[in-house]
Amino acid sequence: MLLYLVMLLNVHIDDKYMGNKHLLHDLKVTISDNEKVGVVGRNGVGKTTLFNVLAGSDGEYEGAIDKKRGLRMIATRQEHHDIGKQSALDYILAHLPHYSELKLIIDTYPETMGDDMKKINTYSNALEKFGDLTYYDIEDRLLQALAKYQINEDKALMPMHRLSGGQKRFVELILVQYSLPDLALIDEPTNHMDYIAKDAFINWLEAAKHSCVIITHDRDVLARVDRIIEIKDKKAVSFKGNYESYLKQNASNTTNQLQNYEIALKTIENLKSQIAYAIARAPGYAGKSANNPFIVMRDRLQKQLKEVEDANPKPSFWIDQESAAALNPKTTANYDKFKSKNIKISRQTEGERATTLLTLLNAQLGYNNTPLFAPISHSLQTGERLHIIGRNGAGKTTLVRAIAETVRGTKPLTLLDGKIIPGNHVRINMYEQEMGDKLLDLTLYEAIESIYRDFDLPINQQHIMRSMGDYLFDPAIDAHILVRNLSGGQKARLQLIRMLINKPNLLILDEPTNHLDLPSIEELENALKTYHGAIIYISHDSYFARNIGGTELKIGE
Repeated sequence: MLLYLVMLLNVHIDDKYMGNKHLLHDLKVTISDNEKVGVVGRNGVGKTTLFNVLAGSDGEYEGAIDKKRGLRMIATRQEHHDIGKQSALDYILAHLPHYSELKLIIDTYPETMGDDMKKINTYSNALEKFGDLTYYDIEDRLLQALAKYQINEDKALMPMHRLSGGQKRFVELILVQYSLPDLALIDEPTNHMDYIAKDAFINWLEAAKHSCVIITHDRDVLARVDRIIEIKDKKAVSFKGNYESYLKQNASNTTNQLQNYEIALKTIENLKSQIAYAIARAPGYAGKSANNPFIVMRDRLQKQLKEVEDANPKPSFWIDQESAAALNPKTTANYDKFKSKNIKISRQTEGERATTLLTLLNAQLGYNNTPLFAPISHSLQTGERLHIIGRNGAGKTTLVRAIAETVRGTKPLTLLDGKIIPGNHVRINMYEQEMGDKLLDLTLYEAIESIYRDFDLPINQQHIMRSMGDYLFDPAIDAHILVRNLSGGQKARLQLIRMLINKPNLLILDEPTNHLDLPSIEELENALKTYHGAIIYISHDSYFARNIGGTELKIGE
């Protein structure tokens, strides 16, 4: 039996610029009914920009978008400046289809309709539709759903502006889940989620009866989608199936691209040789001459060269390391020559002797003399990995910050009981979820310079420019951008510069894969696998945890 897919959205973007940057060109995307689609791509290629175009919030592009008639589309919002003192619960209710108008009729008509048959019919129809939309118990169900993301009733009823950025993200997800859209556009949904909240989101995604298009590099989410769209070289490339299927198809496609690009380069080299030969055989003929066959030959070959060069720009090549290891030697050599530039993370602390770097002795932390978790005892040696897990709010970040403060010589105010004992000669650094205020109003150049100075390291322009290049910044373009205006991925890469700059032998990582693209996550994992120091990390990325390994320490309930 043939299955006919209903087209919801057909997109053709001829060109899209952001300032002077040409982001998208001849990009084509089609979304069908009941599809779960993951969108991936290197940081800065235009994924969020594409979402803004699809959602209608960015109309500055050349192209066309065809939508199914009556399409109900909803997109998660990044900003909430215009909602005043509206509570999270009221914010969601106000955006549910027909809820506000039906609720107004149900609440007000009984007092005014009397014997007016028109109003009685309107009221009766409103009651019926309210029931059909299952709105009679909607507030209770919304409160239960918010609770899964650790937004209790008190928080759900407080003004939205008092919620954290992560909590507002969860409110947006609940809004999507209950707004009955045909198509939901969701940007990085699992950043800041703990493992229980992430499981709840993935379960909802698999059960959803409508289409979802999700920007994400969370491999746990990509493992559950039907299709992956990669934004690459200004275009969209579609891969049927989930993350594992994407890796296999991408490896095959990239191998073919490598072969075609190599053939194109040989053709270009051959044409240039023929042009040089024609010029050499016609000395003195710098311009055109219809009577000289070598000038005619030169012009024909130059035209052909331009056509070949225009038709074969260098593609972005990336193959995951497992697939790359299976390539034949010739293809491997070509891949190593042409592959996309990735972040360069130096291997650290090789040759240091094993020693105890940290001891937790019945350590208990909390606020206002209220403990967050039961006392913890643990000893960490050189080369060991400690994976801290727990729900949001259990105290994971509080614990790692207290460890960092203690190692740096400050007694943490959150330490209620027990001891945190640093080892001799421990050098610590930390990757945090938030950048912090100190660097936000500096340019990228000034921020890197400030990081060097914070660690009393020698600094010059060459050091700064090299750091930018190693972490995929363009020194000519990015050096003067304020840190607060960097993308999430760019801020994450700046965090990596800061984390590794002093060659620490104890690393603390708080959700390091948030905002990183797939190649950068892989490079980080590779660096950490060969890192000789100790690592304490918080992560709800199951792929990352499997690759880094170590002892698991659960705190809280």
